[in-house]
Amino acid sequence: MRFKLLLTALLLGFFAQNALAQLEPFKDYDVSDELWNITFIKVAPNMGDDYLEGLKETWVASNKVAKELGQIEDFAIYRSQLASSGDVNLFLVTKFANNDQLKPNKAEYDKFMKAWGAANEDRTREITKDYPAMRDITGEYLVREITVK
Repeated sequence: MRFKLLLTALLLGFFAQNALAQLEPFKDYDVSDELWNITFIKVAPNMGDDYLEGLKETWVASNKVAKELGQIEDFAIYRSQLASSGDVNLFLVTKFANNDQLKPNKAEYDKFMKAWGAANEDRTREITKDYPAMRDITGEYLVREITVK
């Protein structure tokens, strides 16, 4: 009986402490309006520079156009410097100002396609045919920054 009482008191204390420890959004931390789309990629051995060359003409070039048009805030490529990087060794990151930049919008699409042009669209299709042999996409995430107060 005494053991059960002690165990009950310990469990109640544990759960009460956990309830008190929970943070509240906007009181204890803020969530950014900005969003980052992060694509995790595993590039095959000895294909890193070849893949980057393709990205320069496709992903980088198209993101430059989107940024100039105000459709994205920024973009970046990060590569792991560690030999044993596991399932990911390259990160493609696109920053959006807010949810509005992610909504379907025919006018913005048309603006992008006019700026990008049919020649670039055809070239992108040709280059990306080689991508499956060079890399595997291992995950994609849409994240917001958390700032703890």
